Amino acid sequence: MHRTPSDTAASDDARLVRADRTVPTPRGPWASTFLSPVPIAFAVGIAATALLGALGVPALGNWPAWLTGGLVLMFLMGAIGRLVPTVRAELVAMVPPRLPRPELIVAATGVLETAGAIGLLLPPTHRLAALCLALLLVAVFPANVHAARSNRDASPLVPRTIEQLVFVAACLAVAFA
Repeated sequence: MHRTPSDTAASDDARLVRADRTVPTPRGPWASTFLSPVPIAFAVGIAATALLGALGVPALGNWPAWLTGGLVLMFLMGAIGRLVPTVRAELVAMVPPRLPRPELIVAATGVLETAGAIGLLLPPTHRLAALCLALLLVAVFPANVHAARSNRDASPLVPRTIEQLVFVAACLAVAFA
C-alpha cells in the first residue's frame, strides 16, 4: 500500500495526539515532589540569603540565617499558592474528608504560614515562629498522606514525607540555633 504525504502527516498527528494522552510527564514522582515551587523557593531562599551574607551583610553570614531565608520564602510561596484558584482547589482536595470545612482549613494555614514567615524575620519572635511553623508542618501532614493515598496523580508518600522532614528539621534548626 502506498502512503501519500498527507496520509503520513495524518497518522503522525494521530500518534502525537495519542502520545500526549498516554505518555507520563518526563519527571518522575521524586522529581515532581522536589522540583515543585515550594522546595524550589526553599532552595532559592537559602541561596539568596547565603549570597547576601557572602556579599557582606553581617546578619546573613551564618547558616541559621540562610535556613531562615529559605523558610521565609518557602512559607510565603505556600501562602501565596492558596490565592491561586487551581492550587487552592488542589489543597482543599488534600484535606482528609473527616475534617470539617476544608476551605477554611486551607485559608487558615495560609494565614498561619504568612504570620510565621513574618515572625521568622523579627528577632524577638523568630524562635517561636520557627517552632510554630514546625508544628504547622506536622499538623498538615495528614493532608499529604490523604493526597498520596487517594490521588494517583499526587506525589507518592515517601518523597512527600522526606520533604516534610527536611522542612521540619530546618524549622527546628532555626528555633534551636
